[in-house]
Amino acid sequence: MTGPLATPDLFVVLPVVAQALAAGTGVVALESTILAQGLPRPDNRRIADEVEDAVRAASATPATIAVLDGVVHVGLTPAELDRVCADGDLAKLSIRDVGVAVAQGRSGATTVASTAALSHRAGIEVFATGGLGGVHRGAAETFDVSADLAAIGRTPVVVVCAGVKSILDVAATLEVLETLSVPVLGYRTDRFPGFYLADSGHPAPWRVETAHEAAAVAHARRVLATDSAGVVLANPLPAERQVDPVLHDRLVAEGLAMLEREGVRGKDVTPRLLELFHARSGGESLRANVELVIGNAGLAGEVAVALAGLRQS
Repeated sequence: MTGPLATPDLFVVLPVVAQALAAGTGVVALESTILAQGLPRPDNRRIADEVEDAVRAASATPATIAVLDGVVHVGLTPAELDRVCADGDLAKLSIRDVGVAVAQGRSGATTVASTAALSHRAGIEVFATGGLGGVHRGAAETFDVSADLAAIGRTPVVVVCAGVKSILDVAATLEVLETLSVPVLGYRTDRFPGFYLADSGHPAPWRVETAHEAAAVAHARRVLATDSAGVVLANPLPAERQVDPVLHDRLVAEGLAMLEREGVRGKDVTPRLLELFHARSGGESLRANVELVIGNAGLAGEVAVALAGLRQS
């Protein structure tokens, strides 16, 4: 038999990641859509190293996930990172798309939803990203709700993020997370962050002060086995490092008008909005985006190490 379905290994774990998992040390999964669709080239390649280095600085092992030529890769070599960052034709793969891409021998970058699922498949319990997808404004008419929420609702991973994209319906997103039994923890804050903003205008249901406290929540939920949902650890940018709220609100209004005018829906919304923010914010949105992703990766590394310690004890 020939063709992509004849590939003997459809799910490959990078040896250094496999070794860390076998040893029970901290591992952090990282999505690849940030690199392929969320950050400008060629800066994305340098940032990929900075994000992975932030995980290593916390004594954890990074595992960036992508699909290459019909094979899921959990952890990428430098050459594979080069490819993900340089290839402008990589598909954006949510959970529903991964099996199709693998069966057809295609390549693609994984979203929050698919990265969470694939990291769990590999045995990784902590995942760092920029911001979650959520309930879009007007979802009562469009039914436009990110697959990220349902994925976290059924996947027991700790997702370290800067809240949700501020163009979303934040209140509805938090309500859906509650319905899915996903605890939302504010890291050293009582406010739920809004990606570029330190405060989305909504409270965080719970607060933790340390990575160990966050890890203890995940550990307790696993021991109690009350449900299989994940945990959202919301890590805001410092207020002095957020995008200026006035500039932010103006760009959100312009972005929403653009989406309506161009008829953009679904998975194309986020990259189109990021493109507008990057083009019209004088570099501020890109600066904030990079800082929050690196900050989340470092915190996720700390949580992964703490959780590994709890597991071993």
